[in-house]
Amino acid sequence: MEHRHDGPESPVHARVITVSDRSSRGERPDASGPRAVERLEAEGYLVDSVLVPDGADSVADAIGSAIRNGARLVITSGGTGVGPRDLTPEGTRPLLTRELPGIAEELRREGARNTKMAVLTRGLAGIAGDPPGSLVVNLPGSVKAVDEGLDVLLPLVPHILSQLDGGDH
Repeated sequence: MEHRHDGPESPVHARVITVSDRSSRGERPDASGPRAVERLEAEGYLVDSVLVPDGADSVADAIGSAIRNGARLVITSGGTGVGPRDLTPEGTRPLLTRELPGIAEELRREGARNTKMAVLTRGLAGIAGDPPGSLVVNLPGSVKAVDEGLDVLLPLVPHILSQLDGGDH
């Protein structure tokens, strides 16, 4: 099941998880999650989204649920900084069977072209779940960071999923 830019034969299920205490309490509208959904749908993915509070447990539960429900691509937005409640990486790492540090490094490098603060993100990328597995990527919580991150990520996803499914190099 390989995603193609001209539309997948069978749509790849993706889930966007927005991680934010304020948005989950209704104190601030979520802007980054809807932007990620919009971008993924434009590429032909079948997308759903959830909003969870900050914290390692809420993130781990949301990622685990996404994978159990068939998501092959899981994007988180938020909780990757250095604040006391920014624990998205801590919720993600235990679920990863293989990290993909090159993706996380490239996300930081590209983000730093626009803001020096991008080097503070602790986001991870890797494979989680039973084989064939799902690609999980942590993005920072701003709309701009989501756009920049998806610019880096979207060209890679079809190849990664194909590889997970046993495709040729």
